Amino acid sequence: MTEIPGGAHDPLDGVTDRVADRVTDRAIDAVVDDVRAAAYRVPTDRPEADGTFAWDATTLVVAEISAGEVTGTGWTYAPAAAAPFLERTLAPVVTGAAALDIPGIWRAMVRRVRNAGRQGIAGYAISAVDVALWDLKARLLGVPLVRLFGATGDRVPVYGSGGFTTYDDDTTAAQLRHWVHDQGIPRVKIKIGESWGTEPLRDLHRVALARKVIGPDAELYVDANGGYTAKQAVRLERRMRDHDVRWFEEPVSSDDLAGLRLVRERSEADVAAGEYGGDQVYFTRMCAAGAVDCLQIDATRCGGYTGWFAAAAVAAGHNLQVSAHCAPNLHLPAAAATPGLRHVEWFHDHARIETELFDGAADPAGGGLRPGADVPGLGLTLRHDAAERHRVA
Repeated sequence: MTEIPGGAHDPLDGVTDRVADRVTDRAIDAVVDDVRAAAYRVPTDRPEADGTFAWDATTLVVAEISAGEVTGTGWTYAPAAAAPFLERTLAPVVTGAAALDIPGIWRAMVRRVRNAGRQGIAGYAISAVDVALWDLKARLLGVPLVRLFGATGDRVPVYGSGGFTTYDDDTTAAQLRHWVHDQGIPRVKIKIGESWGTEPLRDLHRVALARKVIGPDAELYVDANGGYTAKQAVRLERRMRDHDVRWFEEPVSSDDLAGLRLVRERSEADVAAGEYGGDQVYFTRMCAAGAVDCLQIDATRCGGYTGWFAAAAVAAGHNLQVSAHCAPNLHLPAAAATPGLRHVEWFHDHARIETELFDGAADPAGGGLRPGADVPGLGLTLRHDAAERHRVA
């Protein structure tokens, strides 16, 4: 028993242990009995585009997985078709499984989609389910997810990401000014490679504008989304050195590993890619090719948290850091548990959606995010009433 001053005994002694035992027993016996999915199409606040793509809405596909009265939530950013795929193809192998046995469920899902193809919609759906399962597991055990994973620190660095090619100078300047001067985020990224690399003078103009707005001390990143050829990217990178660009993301297509390596070898900025990776083989090829200085991982595409940690291990084996691509609130607990993390992308579109549709979203003020350590699971709750008006599937 625990003694308290005066020689008495704590009347609550043993109660905590009994409660913990009940929680553990509930978790060990828990079986997945319900798998649901829904898709929500959320309009952008203004037209958005990067070097090779344009959009006016973003679709969020949410998975909710229950074991008894406890529900875990996960999501991905994918076509709405991922929702019915999840319910029709994945739910049968998830339902009835022991809720704590995530590796076994993950393997069963991967095997289930053999003929559908692991990349794309199938991979996105697996990712949403995996995240929901980890959220469920932490909730069953009554612990924050970051505690279940184990944290490397209490804050995760972020960088502001937006600066779309559709923005005029005033809009770009206002967004960058807000991140750096109002919120104290010391690193920001803009899109370049406009119209498949056919507007290099405007790209350079916008880089110069960004540096002028954020001042000399903040880090400036650019993302071409694969819009340039390799030699073109090399020439542009040399001209961007006057503005101290530190990060050159996807200067060429992520499929062009030789081109990425060429740019990396001739660039002063760090070259980054990997956001489209769907499995360990993809990440292994990219790292082994010497194509990047920092490996980007997207848990909403590569198989959820299970896929995230596998990719992070591949990067560590090649002495590379990793950076979380988009979905900042989803990535936060896994990023906080990754020793080789460089930062998390505070992507304007996803940050806005997650703040609108979830209670408990993080705050990037000061340039870092604090993972929730006082509520079970991810610490996020979907606002069904807010989401329902965007529902498309």
